[in-house]
Amino acid sequence: MLKITRIVICLLFTSIVFSQTIQSTVDSTQIKIGSQFNLTIKANVSKKDKVVFPDGQFFGQLEVLESYPIDSIKNNDKLELIKKYGLTQFDSGRYVIPPLQVIINNKTVRTDSFAIKVNPVVVDTLKQQMYDIKSVVSVDKPTDYFWLYVLLGIIAIIGIGILLYYFIKKKQIKKNEEDEILFASPIEKALTQLQNLEGRELWQKGETKAYYSELTDITRYYLEEAVEIPAMESTSNELFDTLRTTIKNKKIKISQDILDKFKKVMANADLVKFAKSKPLDFEIENDKKMIDSFLISIDKAIPRTDEEKENLFTEELKRKRNRSQKMKRIGIPLTLVSFLLLIGAVFIGVTKGTDYIRNNWLGHTAKSLLNEEWISSEYGDPAIIISTPRVLKRMSDERIQNNLPSHVKSNAKFMYGSLLDNFSIILNTTTYKDTTQVDLNQVVEYDLKAMEQQGAQNITVKEEDYEDPKGLTGKKAYGGFSVMNPLSKETQLMNYELYVFSQLGGVQELFLIYRNDDEYAKQIMERVITSVELRKTAEK
Repeated sequence: MLKITRIVICLLFTSIVFSQTIQSTVDSTQIKIGSQFNLTIKANVSKKDKVVFPDGQFFGQLEVLESYPIDSIKNNDKLELIKKYGLTQFDSGRYVIPPLQVIINNKTVRTDSFAIKVNPVVVDTLKQQMYDIKSVVSVDKPTDYFWLYVLLGIIAIIGIGILLYYFIKKKQIKKNEEDEILFASPIEKALTQLQNLEGRELWQKGETKAYYSELTDITRYYLEEAVEIPAMESTSNELFDTLRTTIKNKKIKISQDILDKFKKVMANADLVKFAKSKPLDFEIENDKKMIDSFLISIDKAIPRTDEEKENLFTEELKRKRNRSQKMKRIGIPLTLVSFLLLIGAVFIGVTKGTDYIRNNWLGHTAKSLLNEEWISSEYGDPAIIISTPRVLKRMSDERIQNNLPSHVKSNAKFMYGSLLDNFSIILNTTTYKDTTQVDLNQVVEYDLKAMEQQGAQNITVKEEDYEDPKGLTGKKAYGGFSVMNPLSKETQLMNYELYVFSQLGGVQELFLIYRNDDEYAKQIMERVITSVELRKTAEK
């Protein structure tokens, strides 16, 4: 008996000790809906004790808005730990914070419970003046200048590429002019001079006479050095006669066609220099190409010694250098422009997001829309509820709204896409001023004529009464048609489904159009029609 008494005393003592180490308080027992109040738990322990405070999103039915960090106060060899919570409730009523568990050295101690009253916010609808619901007002969409900034950025990047191209080209021409003294053969010198002449763009600047003078002088210098004829002092006719005789004597094998074309270029040059002739741009370019072809053809036909053939190898290296320079002055700017455009695209993707790019520039594929989160919304009056990949846009036409028939109270039209897209959704609701009974067949006929006016051709029509598993009834018309794309000039085959629902005082029309070869678009339409719900007039 004495042993049992000691055990009971020990348990009571332990309970008393732990109950003295935990204190819990609230700063308010009444709050308004959504207001925050604070629960504070204090634990007086030694520095060696391990304390774990309660955690969770809810304490009973009260939501924990914030769990604050633990504060500590030292008092000799003791330590006071303070844990604070911010709580609230969004429904009025009386709620209880239940006893919470605080674990001290693997032993559980419970806090006190508190009753909290949540008072509702009183709204006096008798003293507050009430107003009728206002009609829908069209608001202009704010101008988005982002696309303009993107366009200016692209133009600036292309401009940088062009400037870099001309900078590299100018530097290469200067280097080639400095290296001219190292030319190993007359043909190399002539071709480089022709390239430098093109780089100066004389005829593009209107200096056609100067261009033809230098063009013929380069040719004459070459003929003097390579063929060894007095080309600089001769007239064009004398030069041609001397050249023909020299070719025959030196057994230079060159076609008569090449010689005739060369003679024609020299004659054109004389007309420009002495008769102030003004050849067209393409004629100037053809004359330059003819001189290039003539010089290369005659140089290849000249009989050479082994030493001269070796020099030709050096000449070929120079030609490869010129080709390499051309690739460099084109490749470097293109690479830079591509890199800057890529950086710009990545920046837009990061700052604006992929949805912005797809919505404004790239567009959405039927497959991507099918897999995204859909939106259920209520449209028009009498209202129709449907789920769609994107919210339908209200189409407002003041002429129609201002000229409604006398028995029509209101009309609203909502739309996504167009007749030329992979798929489009058109929703039309009409409210009458009385209990007009609508002939659904006439509505179907009117809608099909409207589709034909929009560009639909070869329309096939099948009609039937419609009823879905939810008991929704109406009229259904479906079939196919073709439409001409004004950009690609190609004919696209489309399918359509038209659903018309009627009730006293109103009618709802749902038009679904999609490409007949797009399986994902078809799945979208099936999902749209299965989501349809009607708000009947009696429910208003």
